[in-house]
Amino acid sequence: MEAGVVMEAGVPRCSAISARDEPLAGTAAQVTGWVCVEFPGGWGRDVLDGSALGTDLAEALRDRADAAGVRIMFIRRPGRSTLSGGTAERRAHTVLLAQSHPDRSWCERLEIPDPAALLDLDFSLVGGDAPGIGTRVDGPIALVCAHGKRDQCCAVFGRPVAAALVSVFGTDVWECSHTGGHRFAPSMILLPTGYTYGRLGEAESAAAMHAARRGAVQFEGLRGRSVWDPRGQVAEMAVRNQVEAGVNELSVDGDTVTHADGRRWSVDIEETELPPRPASCGAAPKPVKSFAARKVRTL
Repeated sequence: MEAGVVMEAGVPRCSAISARDEPLAGTAAQVTGWVCVEFPGGWGRDVLDGSALGTDLAEALRDRADAAGVRIMFIRRPGRSTLSGGTAERRAHTVLLAQSHPDRSWCERLEIPDPAALLDLDFSLVGGDAPGIGTRVDGPIALVCAHGKRDQCCAVFGRPVAAALVSVFGTDVWECSHTGGHRFAPSMILLPTGYTYGRLGEAESAAAMHAARRGAVQFEGLRGRSVWDPRGQVAEMAVRNQVEAGVNELSVDGDTVTHADGRRWSVDIEETELPPRPASCGAAPKPVKSFAARKVRTL
């Protein structure tokens, strides 16, 4: 077994088990709207479990996020120095708001004095066109999961990737809380598109960022675009692999993919149940579903 994939007790890490037979396509967490708040202090197992923000604020934010259909994440600058709990009470906190649907993909950056100020934001605005309440972010933003409290693989494999990316892309790179899919670590989300990657090393992750800056989508390590369900992610990837399409030129409805120019394809998707495996290190093994495109038909 490769070095670095075994936990202290000799049990393989969840990412090593997954890499044996689990395809990446169709595994991106389904998220359309994002609210990412800079919180350099200690993170709990869940960002809204009350351990970081306090119970009352966490519950209020969870209710608002659920009502608006957005996902709240913590972000911090890469580097061990950001992990000290004493840095949480500092200057203004950066907030990234993003919408990933191809019809209205955007990202805005603003600052708030403290996380409680999130209550002053109307999360429903994230569901529409760019609201103009922050500074527009034109280039891709990389969020690399480094949430060690949630899973060891994210910390062990995510932090080196984030550190390498920040040396090239600077402030366009953040460490982030749980992205969904520890077993695909290192895991990276690109905003605003929501394209999600897994099992990429430092060089491949940088290549994905360079591609995104060109308006392209790198296929190596691609798990899917977060706005679609697993079948839709696989369908979009299958069509994108066969036709030229800009980053926001493909939309998905069920198993049908439509190009902005009117072309349409139907994708036959096969669903398979894989043997049980842990979703994260130390978790009980559970069966997982895998999806694969078997045929793309022009309509």
